Amino acid sequence: MSSERPTNRQELYDRIRATSKDEVIFEEMVRLGFWPARSGIPGDPADVLHRRNELRGQLRALATEQSRLGNLEAMKLELRKRRMEESRRKQRETKERRERERQLRAEAWKERKAKEVLFLGRGVSGGLSARTADEARLGKLGLPVLAAPEALARAMGLSVGQLRALCFTRTASTTSHYVRFLLPKKTGGTRLISAPMPRLKAAQAWVLENLLKKVPVHEAAHGFREGRSIVTNARPHVGASMVVNLDLKDFFPSVRYPRVKGVFAKLGYSEATATALALLCTEPDVEQVELDGQRWFVTQGTRRLPQGAPTSPALTNILCRRLDRRLSGAARKLGFVYTRYADDLTFSAHGPGPHDAGELLRFVRWVVGQEDFTPHPEKTRVLRRGRQQEVTGVVVNDKPGVDRQTLKRFRALLHQLEKTGPEGKRWGNSGDVIASAVGYANYVAMVDPVKGKALQTKARALEQRYGRRPVAPPRAKKAAAPEIPSPPPTTTEQKPAEPPKKKWWKLF
Repeated sequence: MSSERPTNRQELYDRIRATSKDEVIFEEMVRLGFWPARSGIPGDPADVLHRRNELRGQLRALATEQSRLGNLEAMKLELRKRRMEESRRKQRETKERRERERQLRAEAWKERKAKEVLFLGRGVSGGLSARTADEARLGKLGLPVLAAPEALARAMGLSVGQLRALCFTRTASTTSHYVRFLLPKKTGGTRLISAPMPRLKAAQAWVLENLLKKVPVHEAAHGFREGRSIVTNARPHVGASMVVNLDLKDFFPSVRYPRVKGVFAKLGYSEATATALALLCTEPDVEQVELDGQRWFVTQGTRRLPQGAPTSPALTNILCRRLDRRLSGAARKLGFVYTRYADDLTFSAHGPGPHDAGELLRFVRWVVGQEDFTPHPEKTRVLRRGRQQEVTGVVVNDKPGVDRQTLKRFRALLHQLEKTGPEGKRWGNSGDVIASAVGYANYVAMVDPVKGKALQTKARALEQRYGRRPVAPPRAKKAAAPEIPSPPPTTTEQKPAEPPKKKWWKLF
């Protein structure tokens, strides 16, 4: 019971609202001395008032509850509202929890990606978890033990991200690691050359120098090997009574990604490392399209060896070891000598005795088919003693030499250059006739040192006299500069230039 006097009207209203008007009047009468305080005697008016107020409050609460329970729709609405609020709360908590988990996973994945190669594209990433190398086999070949792509990246001096960017295969991309251009074929049509961009070319050069060059190949292989050339390839066939030439159709493009990966796996590398190496050395056919002003490179078909990559020739030499072994043995049994320069297969027969070229060709075509290559149907020649015999552009009738007609035209060109200078003259497909003349003289000297020495002297004298005229070649052709000299078609000032007649292997 309060004995304090209300200080304002609001306090009085609050007291009446909290109890009742009668109880407030009774309390004020007690406070002012008009009525005694509670005496504890049964029937005390204070107790009666207090009890009556309690019962009124309980009645009001019961009436409110009865009213709420009586309205079923309101009850359902309230229940639904509570459930929706609870559901939203749980959704918010779940969303926040999942976002935290996603961020943690993303951070963990980012850290792992910086240290490991976990994915390199669809269809090629299945073996990246297999990281056991055959150390004994690698040691026998003198190859570095690279159990995982990360070790390969460190050996190359690249980060894991840089190696992943060079290896990653996509269905469509806005960038390309190759510059592609077309070169005319000798038999008509064009050949696609894919020259790697500098970063990929450096990685492929590392693979060539540190891995592929250490793998022994068959003695019959002369293409793209140190100390071997078109001359060493032609020399075993000099003076033969019969020379048989075959070409393999689509030599580089016919070697697909699974075979390249198998080469590295057979050397002893783990599947993960073999996958990365095979992706570095292959590329798919690509179609360039433009969409909304953006250039896209769209993959067409499976990956294969590109013509123009420094690793492609060495890989084909390794792939052809069994082919060379089988053809060399068969040729020996049939009385022939066998050599191979890239896709050019040459057999020659020496001395008396029947040499059955038909039997040889039937067996060679069967073996070539078993090794997943295809003989070119229009590039098989049987050259007998009575006609000019050529092996990879070198005449081999009596000794390694150059075609007489071509050499005659070249001498005429040198004579015209000495008389009237280089104006209006061309040799081959180059815009600098002096540089072309020096190059061809060097080629003749390589094939026939006796004849070539005099031609070199004249060509170098012309070079000192007139100098070279630098001609800016197309950017794409600059990436595929030839490494092996070859005799281009000849022209003089009276004869217009002819298109170059080069085999693809003369481009490297």
